[in-house]
Amino acid sequence: MLERLEIESFLILADELHFGRTAERLHVSRARVSQTIRSLERRIGAPLFERTSRTVRLTPLGRRLHKEVEPGYRRVEQGVARAQAEARGFAGVLPVGYLGSATGEFVMDVARTFGRIHPDMEVQIHETQLSDLLGPLRTGRVDVLVTHFPVAEPDLTRGPVVLRVPRMLAVPANNTLAKRQSVSLEDLARGRVFACSGDVPDYWQEHLAPPHTPSGQPVRRGRSAATMQETLAMVGAGQGISPVGADVAVHYTPRGVVYVPFSDAEPVEYGLVWRTAGETARVRAFVEAAAELAAELGTAGPEAAGQKADGPEAAGQKTGGLKITESQEPHAPNTPGPMPAPASAADR
Repeated sequence: MLERLEIESFLILADELHFGRTAERLHVSRARVSQTIRSLERRIGAPLFERTSRTVRLTPLGRRLHKEVEPGYRRVEQGVARAQAEARGFAGVLPVGYLGSATGEFVMDVARTFGRIHPDMEVQIHETQLSDLLGPLRTGRVDVLVTHFPVAEPDLTRGPVVLRVPRMLAVPANNTLAKRQSVSLEDLARGRVFACSGDVPDYWQEHLAPPHTPSGQPVRRGRSAATMQETLAMVGAGQGISPVGADVAVHYTPRGVVYVPFSDAEPVEYGLVWRTAGETARVRAFVEAAAELAAELGTAGPEAAGQKADGPEAAGQKTGGLKITESQEPHAPNTPGPMPAPASAADR
């Protein structure tokens, strides 16, 4: 492999045809240029320049090598320069992924705000699926992902929580739990809890539905589902139960499914994640904008705005424009009840 100084010395000398001017452009001594060219010619096995006391010119072999090497080297230079310019500024494209309808609306709000601040940057929005929770990040399909926490991966950076919503239990309408005003984590032992199929970390599954209740009763696993719609379809068919966020109760109301709030479960959290090795100025700016919007809307709780939270049971936790309290009645099958749809930032 040729060294960078050899390539640059060859190309500049071919352009200048003068060792002194070549040395000046490279910021090295004339002797260093002569030494480098001789080393390159030994690598090639033949002279690349004809030298006299008065002139320097390319040999036929030198002209052919220049014709082959120069375009490729210029493309490399231009590519590096563009990458550096994008890293320093915000021009370019930022692909952002989201999981779930509430996070999709939040990402659109951030993108609108961000676009006004950075008009040269295009935010491309992609929906992701439970069955491939972190895959879009690792394949480079998205550079930032707003997803269901927890996320604890060595190659990924976990950013701030931007949505925090009460946890609810999706149950069949004919289940005895459907008539309750609330349920507890102990009630997870009263039915089969659906698992997520695909590439989902074990710790994520256990956070959503632990293997045992607080008193130690085993939580039985039901069938696996790849999407939220598939999970709720099986709940409606009476095949099991599933913990979900209150945002799911707003956006998905299939026939035969009732959502009952938990009285003792921590809220569901959604936050930002990105590849640690892929962090750029654009990524940092988008994360900052998302955190600021979450603090403004109160969607991540008071602590997002620098205030002390009152805990997960604080009255009126919000998701977007949706405010849900634990005193809310569980709604009937296929009826979203009194919960309003989340409003966009533009509506506030």
